[in-house]
Amino acid sequence: MPTAIYDYAVIRVVPRVEREEFVNVGVVVSCQTTGLLEAGIELDAARVRALDPRIDLDTLRAHLEAIAIICRGGPGSGPIGALPPRARFHWLTARRSSIIQLSPVHTGRSADPAAVLDGLLDRMVRVAGNGTGNP
Repeated sequence: MPTAIYDYAVIRVVPRVEREEFVNVGVVVSCQTTGLLEAGIELDAARVRALDPRIDLDTLRAHLEAIAIICRGGPGSGPIGALPPRARFHWLTARRSSIIQLSPVHTGRSADPAAVLDGLLDRMVRVAGNGTGNP
């Protein structure tokens, strides 16, 4: 398979926006060539609570799941989920001031863009020593 260009953004939880502290909790990957739009989310509640012990984790989980639902699209994903994958990616990565933010968009190349999600989670989200394979 030829090399395809993909874009990704890191999903961040910013419990107290005014402090600008955040924890990386996931990644969204998009490949226009293949139509790929996928989110991987791994919430480390202890790390988020270290920034704000009073955070409502159930509500946070629901909002993070909404990102995955929008990526999948189709029934139940609302009006944004009805957009083409690339438009959904741009909607998700738009700048906003809320407790869930996405990093600037980065670009990569891969012969298998669908396989990059796990590697990005290793590099950007998973913490060394927590059993996820990050050195």
